[in-house]
Amino acid sequence: MPKAFDAANPPFDRLTPHEAETLRAALDIVYFRPDEPVIDQGSPSQALFVVIKGTIEERDGTDLLALLGPKDSFDSRALLHGKSGHAFVARDEALCYSAPRHTVLDLIQNNPRFAAFFYGDIARKLDEFVRDQDEQRHGSVMRARISELFLHPAAFVDADDTVETAGRKMQEINSNALFVRDGHRTGIITGMNLSKAVVLRRQSIQASVRDLAHFDLVTLRPDDLVSSALVLMTKLNKRRIAIRDDERLVGILEDIDVLGFLAGSAQVIAGRIERAASQDDLAAAARQTAAQVRTLRRQGIDVELIGEIVSDLNQRLLSRLFDLVAPADIRTGGCLMVMGSEGRGEQTARTDQDNGLILSGAVEEVTLNAFRTAFSGALSNFGFPPCPGNVMVSNPAWSKPLSDYVADIRRWLTLPDDTAHLNVAILFDARCVAGNAALLTEAKTTLIEMARGEQAFLAHFARAIDLFTTPIGLFRNLITSGGNGDAIDLKKGGLFPIVHGVRSLALEHGLMETATDKRISRLRDMGVFHAEFARELHQALNFILMLRLDGQLAESAGATGTLVRPSSLSSMERDLLRDAFYVVKRFREFIRHHFNLGVF
Repeated sequence: MPKAFDAANPPFDRLTPHEAETLRAALDIVYFRPDEPVIDQGSPSQALFVVIKGTIEERDGTDLLALLGPKDSFDSRALLHGKSGHAFVARDEALCYSAPRHTVLDLIQNNPRFAAFFYGDIARKLDEFVRDQDEQRHGSVMRARISELFLHPAAFVDADDTVETAGRKMQEINSNALFVRDGHRTGIITGMNLSKAVVLRRQSIQASVRDLAHFDLVTLRPDDLVSSALVLMTKLNKRRIAIRDDERLVGILEDIDVLGFLAGSAQVIAGRIERAASQDDLAAAARQTAAQVRTLRRQGIDVELIGEIVSDLNQRLLSRLFDLVAPADIRTGGCLMVMGSEGRGEQTARTDQDNGLILSGAVEEVTLNAFRTAFSGALSNFGFPPCPGNVMVSNPAWSKPLSDYVADIRRWLTLPDDTAHLNVAILFDARCVAGNAALLTEAKTTLIEMARGEQAFLAHFARAIDLFTTPIGLFRNLITSGGNGDAIDLKKGGLFPIVHGVRSLALEHGLMETATDKRISRLRDMGVFHAEFARELHQALNFILMLRLDGQLAESAGATGTLVRPSSLSSMERDLLRDAFYVVKRFREFIRHHFNLGVF
């Protein structure tokens, strides 16, 4: 029995422990010499092979289709359908596990999840993989650390301080609890304690807080488990736990924040944004929004839904900031918009500022400049760095009257260059988050109408899909870049071609949707895409977004999210990434043919 066989290697990770042992007991190890056929094209196979060592060539006649290495399996088609569509030949000396056909078929018959891998197409495999990942990740929520949760600030009052002083302190820091110092002991007091003392017991607001505080503190450390906090709160009937780092109290954890973390606290954050009375309140909510991404991913939420949730929270944040800092004439006569991935609702981890302002008419320059500075400056304080391309409200080129935008659109389409194409893409992806949405609708309608029928412009616009190559070779092998540390750029190689290709088709057909997945659905309904290809394109986009998000969340590894090393992925992830890039490659060919890019 080959004990070294890795049952955690997909698709065998879908087997139960008993099924995995059954498979192990049936396995054999076979050796192939260089150039020795493993399975002939058109022939049946009596085994499913898994490469242990060496390289197996997959061939269609004389064409080399793929190179299979350690942990890759083949050939399910020969196993299920009686004959292999391709030939499999050892390129060099190779060792393979051999799983008897009858054993594998029994497992397929009795385990639907295992069977789904062999019968599924690219899109179904991606669906199944995401479900598997979600199930595994969901169980890790309770293993999260308290440091990942929102903590109320550790603010103090003395035991001799008055009820009025404590109340004002709570209002200042926007918190409902304070620590109380009384000699060598420390307690806690809440807003409810103060309210009951004054309203129900008719105590003076000048009374000291000593007799109102609770000195039976329950403490935990930032690196303790969230599950520990939940158990203590339940067992001791506590709504708050003091968080201590060594001897220093660093914050207060409330039950609502624990429950919000476990259930998804987006609604809690949204409420705090709506109630925010100052920029400091919004800054705290912005920090929570950034932390919410990790929470949602840990809970197994789909990356597409994470993008929608984060986009909604950021929209609320910007809208509330707009209300706080914009003067009345800008609030009523302006449209605040977000662009780029934020406009498409595909942003997960925090990125730079990508926003602009459309005005219904002229605004006094001093007033407008003051708003530009205040708005962009506040976002910087919230943790949104300035846009490297200066596409932001503080730039007069992106905060001006509608008539100026219309003039820009006319110039972009009449005298197009790379900058004009970029500006068209930015505006076309824009979404209103506050103010008069009709202004943006009019600007985009003007853009669509002026671009209608302009095939030369649309072709030049679409040509940007060829700015970067798809990192997949002739044999469907992943191509890494030595300059990137043997990594693959997910954005350049996968995300950008899909997003921009779909954007080009959406502009051609006058679609007002901004989200790439919604554009794909509309294009499918219009007959531009076949339904199955639209599904594959959508799933490829989501899979690459998921890999990028997981990279962005891997802060301890110093990952940027955009770059991924194939060596760091599981064999299943590498296989699905090859499939996803193959879909991207086919889509680029579709765009080239559709816009006749071969003439350029």
